[in-house]
Amino acid sequence: MATKQRLVFLLCIAMFTAIAFFIGSSFSSCGGGYVRDEENVLIPVPESGFQKGRSGGDGENALSFMRSKFILMVSHELSLSGGPLLLMELAFLLRAVSTRVVWMTNQMPSEPDEIIFSLGQRMMERGVEIVSPKGEKAVESALKADLIILNTAVAGKWLDSVPKETVPRLLPKVLWWIHEMRGHYFKMEYVKHLPFVSGAMIDSYVTAEYWKNRTEERLRIKMPETFVVHLGNSNILMEVAENVVARRVLREHIRESLGVRKGDLVFAIINSVSRGKGQDLFLKSFYEALQLIQQRKLTVPTMHAVVVGSDLTVQTKFETELRTFVADKEIQGSVHFVNKTLNVAPYLASIDVLVQNSQGRGECFGRITIEAMAFQLPVLGTAAGGTTEIVVNGTTGWLHPAGKEGITPLAENLIQLATDAELRKSMGRRGYDRVQGMFLEHHMSQRISSVLKEVLRKANSRTL
Repeated sequence: MATKQRLVFLLCIAMFTAIAFFIGSSFSSCGGGYVRDEENVLIPVPESGFQKGRSGGDGENALSFMRSKFILMVSHELSLSGGPLLLMELAFLLRAVSTRVVWMTNQMPSEPDEIIFSLGQRMMERGVEIVSPKGEKAVESALKADLIILNTAVAGKWLDSVPKETVPRLLPKVLWWIHEMRGHYFKMEYVKHLPFVSGAMIDSYVTAEYWKNRTEERLRIKMPETFVVHLGNSNILMEVAENVVARRVLREHIRESLGVRKGDLVFAIINSVSRGKGQDLFLKSFYEALQLIQQRKLTVPTMHAVVVGSDLTVQTKFETELRTFVADKEIQGSVHFVNKTLNVAPYLASIDVLVQNSQGRGECFGRITIEAMAFQLPVLGTAAGGTTEIVVNGTTGWLHPAGKEGITPLAENLIQLATDAELRKSMGRRGYDRVQGMFLEHHMSQRISSVLKEVLRKANSRTL
């Protein structure tokens, strides 16, 4: 391909994937049990009290029954973080079947924000109506809506702006979509209305179990009927992941921009840079792996670590620590920091292994994991949170402990994959197969549709 043609093609692909990820990507003790499927792989099943949305597809849009319905969506913020983007994606899926969707953002900055403006414009282009979260129009929309979706635990604060006498009329038709795994969200000011809504929708069984136990033990309140809905990759992302030519062009371009050669091996962590995402422990594991390879005199390709999710305009104390570590260990030539981006497809196309190193309780789900598996990448993840429901240990990747005790196990896993190209390929293929079986857009639509049907049924019966 001539240079000019190649650049034009690359630009088209970049624009295409940017649109896809603008509407479809997320950055972010196990509930229920497990059974083995036909291939002897453990899959989660719901514990008593958690309902599981049905999956599968027969070619018909599972959300078509939502045609002519009126849905009000309340987001705590409008930003590039996972929660708002996921709600936007659901809004677009519903708009595709002619659902009327009204959007409210409960917390808006006092100054104009370019990102908020752009996201708002994109929603309006798709026919999503945007209204203020306060005032008569907000209350009128809430009363007329067939269903209200509160997105994230913090969105519960919106109900405080509604007249007290109106709140009881709204609660029977509220579906509360929860994505958080951190303890500071368990405050009565956020979730005091939670027991009275028609249902809660949560992205993983481990998160659902955590919320069930935490609300009972800490707040002495009971969760409503809870539905676990695993997410899925958008059709657009899958088209990019399955386009061999696009992947090759993106791979060549990104590697060239990073100074990575064709035969080099790239491990990447793609998350917003923060201590909870574990970039510091990943770099320590990477450095330890380099040292062990040298000590053991192993022959491996030149290895690189890529950290995608930096904020190059405002370097935080934590990121300064990361860069200081890299400089102190003299591995600047092997570690690359990339600014945060929604357009992660080029990086997934250019790397060889994804590291999902979220700490503490892990990710509620961690959508980047299934996105990486769509690109046939093995995943090395912490044995915490939703990652345990996605990665099949030893089959599609490996799990390692969270915290400092996970540094050496992760280093060993890096070495194992660095020394075995066939293992990388086989794990990647099995991850892709798992995505095809469980984590596609139609799977997610089916799961969400079963939840919406049940919540609408309950809402109708409670308001009669």
